[in-house]
Amino acid sequence: MVAHRTPVSSQIRFVFPELTGVSKLADVIGRPVDELDTPALLLDLDICERNLKQMAAFFADRPAQLRPHFKNHKCTALARRQLDAGSAIGMTCAHIGEAEALAAAGIEDILIANQVVGAGKIQRLAELARHSRICVAVDDASQGEAISRAAQESGVHIHLLLEVDVGMGRCGLPPGQPSLELARRLIELPGVELRGLQAYEGHAVYIDDAERRGQQACEALRLAIETRDLLHASGIPADVISGSSSATYRFSGTMDGVTEVQAGTYATMDCRYQRLLPEFGVALSVLATVISTRSSEAVLDIGVKSAGGEFGVPRIKDAPHVEIPFFLAEEHCVVRNTPGWKIGELVEVYPSHACTTCNLHAQMFVHQQGRVVAVWPIDGRSTSKVSDRDI
Repeated sequence: MVAHRTPVSSQIRFVFPELTGVSKLADVIGRPVDELDTPALLLDLDICERNLKQMAAFFADRPAQLRPHFKNHKCTALARRQLDAGSAIGMTCAHIGEAEALAAAGIEDILIANQVVGAGKIQRLAELARHSRICVAVDDASQGEAISRAAQESGVHIHLLLEVDVGMGRCGLPPGQPSLELARRLIELPGVELRGLQAYEGHAVYIDDAERRGQQACEALRLAIETRDLLHASGIPADVISGSSSATYRFSGTMDGVTEVQAGTYATMDCRYQRLLPEFGVALSVLATVISTRSSEAVLDIGVKSAGGEFGVPRIKDAPHVEIPFFLAEEHCVVRNTPGWKIGELVEVYPSHACTTCNLHAQMFVHQQGRVVAVWPIDGRSTSKVSDRDI
């Protein structure tokens, strides 16, 4: 697919609002991508499949196992392909709503790598445990006690990971003695089982220099390994150490003691992450239309409501000379150095953050060789729903 092109004016253009029915979405299968209305979220299936196979191959003969993170794309069809690619033991997700989407799609092994707090959410957690093997992070005794009560009332079993703060300064207890004290309380609770530790070295993920990134990631994860050893010395079984990311998989995935790697962005990639992982291709893009021009500038019909810009401005596919000076508007993106671009031309844009980009769209249009081959709903999107028990 070329970087920008003029659609054939005689062809019908299709409109896909939020509530478009399945039958109309199915009508695009086999159609050229150029016929999609914009902004449209695209996924290059060939590149995506190569990414999945490459990550699966890395973990094929390693002690650590892959547990892909659903938050990257929130699409259960893609999650299933990640599992089918091999080397993956289950999925990771960020909250109860994502876990419900995964369970509804038949995925049986789910880690919520976050704290679940609130009576309604904990009841939903117990309901999920009727259908899937559920594990959840905790960093306080009150969280474990609430989950324990819900598990007993529902007659289910829920697994726990004690979260250790290894340097990010977000959730988690300090390594060492504080984590040991909480572990002693958790193993006494009925209805739950402490499996090990959650440890995310997120402060190291976006270090551009690979050697320094690896060094900081390994230093952080050693704190988790030392804490695990302390638990073992105290007679507490804690075999799992789960964490890491796509940016640090090569380091954490070869560390003795790390058992699960929660890589996520490798499936889709974005232009910021590819600076860290050039061995993976950018499969995700947003199709945009030139809506205004002047001199050597153009304006596209995308903004922060259709492409995540937390990690910098996006990049135009196959157009290194094009400059995007800023990316702050809600529905506009100004592009410079675009001589010859015409109003109505289509442009593919690589976002700087794939995770928040996917969450902005209802579906992704999967394509091969310029034609749509599938439409996958982003069915884990905006799943911070309120249950009846929360009201």
